[in-house]
Amino acid sequence: MKLRPVIQAVERSCDIGMRIKKSLIGWMVVGAGLVTIAQAQREATGHRDILLQTEQSWNGTKYTHYPTGTPQLTVLKLTIAPHTALPWHTHPFPNSGYVLSGELTIHDRESGKSRTIHAGEAFAETVNDVHRGVSGDTPTVVVLTYAGVAGTPTSIPVKGGRPEY
Repeated sequence: MKLRPVIQAVERSCDIGMRIKKSLIGWMVVGAGLVTIAQAQREATGHRDILLQTEQSWNGTKYTHYPTGTPQLTVLKLTIAPHTALPWHTHPFPNSGYVLSGELTIHDRESGKSRTIHAGEAFAETVNDVHRGVSGDTPTVVVLTYAGVAGTPTSIPVKGGRPEY
């Protein structure tokens, strides 16, 4: 009896078995990937907390309109040292702030009104009213969002004054 044909038949059988095994493993990997993708693409709604929604600034002045021109959104993170008064300034368009840490007391120069905003609170800034912010006993970090116009500064110092930032 010749063993060579028997050995070749066994080798072919093993080779076919190995190909089937590799194919099955490949399909299992693809299937697992599809399950992962399907799970990652699950649609769900998020939870929202409205931090600020207003038609007027913190001092009660109503917003009248948005400026005309090419819209430009600007978001700034402003850090103010403890016991620091920013220079008097105005803003030419609506904007809002959110105090991340510390506290900020805003003063309106004409009316004398003031308001203190603490960490975790949002506020609506004034438009064209001269005002400034004063920090408390710790550094104050504020995120400011401006709905402005391209080419227009977000903050304008009073005549002869220093810039806010």
